[in-house]
Amino acid sequence: MPDYTKILKRQQTMFATGRTKNIDLRVNYLQKLKKWINDNNWAIMAALRMDLNKPPFEAQATEIGVVQDELRYALRYIRNWTKSKPAVSNLKNFPSYGRVYPEPYGVALIISPWNYPFLLAVSPLISAIAAGNCVIMKPSECAAATSALVARMCLEVFHPAHVVVLEGGRETSQALLKLPFDKIFYTGSTEVGRIVMEAAAKNLTPVTLELGGKSPCIVDQSANLQLAAKRIIWGKLINAGQTCVAPDYVLAHASVKDALIKEMQKAICKQYGQFPTENPEYSKIVNERHFHRLNSLMDGANIVYGGGANPTSLQIEPTIIDGASLNSPVMKEEIFGPILPVLTFSMPEDAVKIIRSGPKPLALYVFTSIKAVERYYIKHLSFGGGCINDTVVHLSVPRLPFGGVGQSGMGSCHGKAGFDAFTHYRSVLHKSRHIDIPLRYPPYSGWALKLLKLL
Repeated sequence: MPDYTKILKRQQTMFATGRTKNIDLRVNYLQKLKKWINDNNWAIMAALRMDLNKPPFEAQATEIGVVQDELRYALRYIRNWTKSKPAVSNLKNFPSYGRVYPEPYGVALIISPWNYPFLLAVSPLISAIAAGNCVIMKPSECAAATSALVARMCLEVFHPAHVVVLEGGRETSQALLKLPFDKIFYTGSTEVGRIVMEAAAKNLTPVTLELGGKSPCIVDQSANLQLAAKRIIWGKLINAGQTCVAPDYVLAHASVKDALIKEMQKAICKQYGQFPTENPEYSKIVNERHFHRLNSLMDGANIVYGGGANPTSLQIEPTIIDGASLNSPVMKEEIFGPILPVLTFSMPEDAVKIIRSGPKPLALYVFTSIKAVERYYIKHLSFGGGCINDTVVHLSVPRLPFGGVGQSGMGSCHGKAGFDAFTHYRSVLHKSRHIDIPLRYPPYSGWALKLLKLL
């Protein structure tokens, strides 16, 4: 096993030189990263195909393209983000002025998951480099091909004392979490998120946790059912449902539930054909453990579409479950697979009550034609982010901060929010050397107290 303490010390020594704070150096590394990704586009696709059977279009649309957008956005705005900003002072400190100075935390640990193994490794890396940090990255061993490719990418783009990738299993993560990093950025399950936060607390290390949860999709009686079905199925089945913001379950108005299910069945057939597991554009489940977990969630369920599974290819048919109760296995945990339960509601208050019965979701999707309904759900529900009349695509907008709330996460990323996640903002008050008002110094007088109350 590598000497992780020695590796951390090497990154700390590099950061202490101040080189990574240089704006031109940050820009240069981001441009080199951008070129590497452009030059190795097909290699990235091949790795994602090997790990998750991702089709090239899906790999480009949901991973490579999003990373390229993040790079373009960071390169466009990094010089503005890194400038100090003025802050108005107050009369009590006259004459003075304030400034806020962005400062990188230092050495950051990035732990990335297997479901989007390129995007969710490289996106926070972009933010960390733009902010001026050194990085130790731990990609997921469950996506071995992409993990190896990310390690090669960082070796070819960065100085190893600036960015290093440490591959390995759980023991590697556990060893790294014991070290005193300046920042930890973790993407993955809520269960492991608790472990990361507990470990970080021992060193008082700030954390960003991008977790998950049961993201609901509400479809009311005014929705365009054909469009809703098409977009729900697309958002659910990309990466075979292994997406943290995939619609986890549908809350359909009782008057449109049956019609919506029929439209979703049509949408599955149109997008993936009559036999999705034979379609080369349909992804697989990452490993046998998750495959068996997903199959167990369907035990005793009222399956109205799909339900089949191929243990050889680790594929599960797109599956719709009707009439699931809140106590059924499929509603007790985040599904993270191509299984979609459909529940019903009669009034918006009922939908709110159902969603509030569980932890705050990472995403919320609402399909409606009524603006007042949009406003109602946004006002009465707490969630990380989401879409009105679509699913998942809010992640593709760099200007929109992405992050959870409560058990679905802590902190935000993407664009400026990602830069902020790896940045400490120092506040400095600049005081005059020429004027020194004696009011604050002892001995105190009665008139001074009266004047202080007025300020």
